Formats: sequence, structure tokens, C-alpha cells
Amino acid sequence: MSAKGSYPKGVAKREEILRTALAIFSQEGYRGTSLREVARECGLSLPGLMHYFNSKEELLAAILKKRDENDFAASYVEGEDPFAILSATMRHNAEVPGLVQLYATLSAAASDPAHPAHGFFVERYREFRGRLADAVRERQAAGLLDAGLDPEKLSAIAIALADGLQVQWMLDPGIDMAAHIDYFLSLATTMAASRPPAP
Repeated sequence: MSAKGSYPKGVAKREEILRTALAIFSQEGYRGTSLREVARECGLSLPGLMHYFNSKEELLAAILKKRDENDFAASYVEGEDPFAILSATMRHNAEVPGLVQLYATLSAAASDPAHPAHGFFVERYREFRGRLADAVRERQAAGLLDAGLDPEKLSAIAIALADGLQVQWMLDPGIDMAAHIDYFLSLATTMAASRPPAP
């Protein structure tokens, strides 16, 4: 954020920009939305809009971060399992195709370490893997998942599944992303239930 954007008025305007951009991108998509449209809705010129961000890529990453904050707040219930939150998020994502498109496009571009959003995605994946791995350990301790499963690998697979399902869904909107996440978890749970007890 620029120095000017760090003042209270700047912080408020930045939040307004992110809320507006989130609403527009969610419906019109990454390729269907121009930053000039976002600027106009916020009563700014394009240079005025970019005053609050160092680059277009930083703005796009900030939009996704705001999306994550909103999704987590909407689906989080005290003590709720992160896998349930992941399923709820995938269900919600089917209602905001533009943000799914933005996420898929930007995450692929951010694989380049020089990309402005690279750090955001690295940290995002690290945090989500950690949450899901903790949930796996809790389920293992409760006897709901096979104790021999690797929590880190299982969480990485779940996230890879979610990302891959989003790409498939963009190509074929008939795919029920949340149902596939639930099915994956049910398979892992069934494995635990069917495993014979240790002697």
C-alpha cells in the first residue's frame, strides 16, 4: 500500500475499492471486468484507483484476500471442521464464477517467484494446508480417520482437489464441486471405519 493509502481515509477508500471490485469481478469475471469500471464505481480515475495499490497484480491479489476473509467469516462456526468450511466455500464458489476465474488465472501466473502475488499464494496455501492437517489429526485422534494417513499429504491433496475441481467446473459448470469434496472426505472416513482394529 502506498504511504497515502495508509492514512485512515486511505484505508477506508482501499476497503471500498476492494468491496466494489469483489462485487464486479464475482459476476462479470476476470476478463469481463476492466479496472476503469471499478474506478468509475468508486468515483475515481484509473490513476486514482492505482494510487492505493502498487500494481494491477497487487490489486487482484488483494481482491482474492478480501474474498477469503469474507468466505471464512461467512462459513466459519466456532469449532467447525475446516473440511466443512472447504465444502461450504466450494458451494459458494459456484455462485461467483468471476472470482473462480480470477483465482485460477492469478494463482497460475503467481507461480513465478517474481510475480507480485507470489507471496500471497505461497502463504495462503501454507495456512490452508496447516488448518486442514490439524483437522486430519483431530479426526485421527477421534478414530474417524486412519491413524496411518499423513495429515500434511492428505491436506495438500484436498486443496489440489479443490483447485482442480474449480478448473473442471469452469469448463463444465454441471460439476458439483462441493459434492466431490464431501465424497473425497467420505472415502477417507470409510477407510478408517473399515480398517480392522490393531491387535
